Amino acid sequence: MGSVDELRISLLEFEENRNEEIGPNTSPVKQQTGGWKASSLILFTELCLCISFFGITKNLVVYLKTELHEDNVTAGAHYSTWVGTCYLTALIGAYVSDSYWGNYLTIMVFGIIYMSGMVTLTLSASLSVLKHSPFFTFLGLYMISLGSGSIKPCLSAFGADQFDNTDTRAKASFFSWYYLSIKIAVFIASTVVVWIQDNYGWTIVFGIATLLVGIAFLSLVSGSGYYRYRKRSGSPFTRLCQVIVAASRKYNMNFPEDNSLLYQAKGKLAIVQENEELEHTPRFSFLDKAAIVTTSDFSISGALNPWSLCTMSQVEELKSILNLLPIWATFILFSSVVSQESSVFVEQGMVMDRHFGSLNISPASLSSFSVLAVVVFAPIYDKIIVPIACRFTKIEGGMSHLQRAGIGLLFSILSMSSAAIVEAKRLQIARDEGLTHKNVAVPMSIFWQIPQYTLVGVGEVFSQVGLLEFFYDQAPDSMRSLCMALAFLTVSLGNYVTSFILTVVNWVTGWIPDNLNEGHLDRFFWLVAGLCLINLVVFAFCASRYRYKRK
Repeated sequence: MGSVDELRISLLEFEENRNEEIGPNTSPVKQQTGGWKASSLILFTELCLCISFFGITKNLVVYLKTELHEDNVTAGAHYSTWVGTCYLTALIGAYVSDSYWGNYLTIMVFGIIYMSGMVTLTLSASLSVLKHSPFFTFLGLYMISLGSGSIKPCLSAFGADQFDNTDTRAKASFFSWYYLSIKIAVFIASTVVVWIQDNYGWTIVFGIATLLVGIAFLSLVSGSGYYRYRKRSGSPFTRLCQVIVAASRKYNMNFPEDNSLLYQAKGKLAIVQENEELEHTPRFSFLDKAAIVTTSDFSISGALNPWSLCTMSQVEELKSILNLLPIWATFILFSSVVSQESSVFVEQGMVMDRHFGSLNISPASLSSFSVLAVVVFAPIYDKIIVPIACRFTKIEGGMSHLQRAGIGLLFSILSMSSAAIVEAKRLQIARDEGLTHKNVAVPMSIFWQIPQYTLVGVGEVFSQVGLLEFFYDQAPDSMRSLCMALAFLTVSLGNYVTSFILTVVNWVTGWIPDNLNEGHLDRFFWLVAGLCLINLVVFAFCASRYRYKRK
């Protein structure tokens, strides 16, 4: 084995040869780019895209049943699969962005796919030769799922990129307004867009949705000169795999007495961005062996084998992801609670008194109270609660990301408890009125559901926004889009968890029969509330052990 000095000389020569390939640092000048001027355009883009997206999703089942003549089960299966795909494809956009194109170019390329899908869907609904054609309908829908899903993590990360790492308060406000824009879009889609569909038909609705996508990308392009563009660092998946392979190949080697001898690239070769230096952490220390320098790490020509020797930055990137995963997993159940707004809560509302004067209230429309809770409470949190909290905690954002997210998990327990109490009262009324064996609505106003919807909305302001902030802030700079995709992935997995819990619970207990007056939906709600309580305890344990990265 050669001396340490010889190895250092080889590494220096390798870095010099690679500097020209990496290119210059493109860090923006704060005074000239980024900030709220740039992020406002990104927020408007998100608003338009979400109105378009949710304008389709809100009535898609109806479209599949009335226009493609699918039965309830088939339409429901196609809808669930498509929605799940819309969030799973976030991983595709994140990978492409972090590895090759960067956020802006990725958004534009997948935006073209999104627009093409919208045009295809609109034509399938308007041209007589394409009407009732499943092929063109699903071709358009899955082009939309690929485009919209791939854009989601890139657009949120791109918006946060417009602020410096030191602008903690500004980034917190951005994520609050980002999530608020999504909820405003849901409200507009649930009211205005649905009304247009009911009165003017599918062609007009799909045409408006297509137009909104076009407006969104014109807005994004108009700010091209104001944006900050984060430097790319190559494939994050490849770098993570290289650490695992290199550490495995050196599992029987001893660490050097001086940790400074572990390999760390410097200068332009370094992976981390914006002069970020990832702190050496003691957890998962066996991975540090990937950075032990040996002569076998180099070829005869002196080229470094990246599958044999990795930088400590690469090692710490993998550690960062591993540290995030336990926190990430606890938010799947919260997303499951949110998804029940469109499933179990609606079923509960269908067997309650839906009359309000001469109006007949749709059970699904009560989800508007969840949206209103976000719309009202998000600005209150940002403008009132945060400044007050800052006086006591001395934290710039009022509270840490994990504290904010944990409060949201508490609201998931309160929401399910509220639903259980309402259902217990509804079943008591059904027994008192002799309606237990009749599949009819009981004389209890559907508006008793408002608290459970409102609590979910308030919980989203804390948990969902806190989760986005946390993943963006704690992700390695070179993997922010990937980590944002993981945050969006909880939505997809939450829907699957809801379906799984419902299926298993009903199969084992029979609590949720076709006639809910004969069932025990209240017990199901209490069960989920209990699971949420356990989830909160697990989260608190993981959060107490989590070590924030150094800034």
